[in-house]
Amino acid sequence: MDYGMKGMTSKENQLIADQKKLQLFLKCQDHGVSRETFELFLDPDKQMLVTLPQPDLNDLPSYYESEDYISHTDSTRTVVDRVYQFVKNYSVKKKLRLINSLIDREGSILDIGCGTGDFLAVCQKGGWRISGIEPNEKARTIASGKIGNQGAVTEAIDAYLKTHKESFDVITMWHVLEHVPDLEQYIEQLKLLLKPDGWLIVAVPNFNSYDAKHYREFWAAYDVPRHLWHFSDFSIKQIFQGFGFKVKRILPMVFDSFYVSILSEKYKSGKTNLLKAFRIGLISNLKARHSKQYSSLIYLIKKAT
Repeated sequence: MDYGMKGMTSKENQLIADQKKLQLFLKCQDHGVSRETFELFLDPDKQMLVTLPQPDLNDLPSYYESEDYISHTDSTRTVVDRVYQFVKNYSVKKKLRLINSLIDREGSILDIGCGTGDFLAVCQKGGWRISGIEPNEKARTIASGKIGNQGAVTEAIDAYLKTHKESFDVITMWHVLEHVPDLEQYIEQLKLLLKPDGWLIVAVPNFNSYDAKHYREFWAAYDVPRHLWHFSDFSIKQIFQGFGFKVKRILPMVFDSFYVSILSEKYKSGKTNLLKAFRIGLISNLKARHSKQYSSLIYLIKKAT
């Protein structure tokens, strides 16, 4: 799914998008780092969005170099930081309960994009054999300090491909798939690492949610250009089916609508409007009880048999 559009101008984006039958969906600004404007194009066949232009692989790390990119820190400087850390501490325990409900034994888990290692640390305490992948050096150092010598955190997936084929009972990607430059290659690698009866857990934002439609270009979960792809439930099912996987269940991440709305309000108005953000987040979750289009969704995936 390499659209070959890295470093293109807006006119060139549109030209290639026309050739690929993509449709201009929205224009968004990088509110976190560069302030540059990017375009989101809809692939009508896959029902997903692609960010254009996509930064060159050598330039991509520079878009993560910000104190505000909180998944790479344990910051509590701002109200938004403190809300994030509170939700994170609750969520990692809930994620462990989910994994324990899928597998009735403590096995091996690989957390891709493990950030500062909180989820791995909780899994370790729960008896799991842990491994992690984190490209950001600062976050990787923090994660390694939390898990000690009983686990490993590497920079890239390549470190596991030669020695860990079909080795993991669970592979998790909590808000990571949208960052992966080459989707097809990465999903193939996931398939190599997962045990035949293992579980792949993928959590991604959902651009069909109410809060996404409400905030439009200010929706924080677009997070261009760090988010290269923007998925719907249809696109996730179709993409993984093409690689011999099957989505078994879809679960909501109900806290995401609140956190994303807090950031979106800040991007839209320049202010931290907690009450308004909470209201939009609540409306989004209430509407999703019927539509199932929550702000973020967790996909429980297995190899097709």
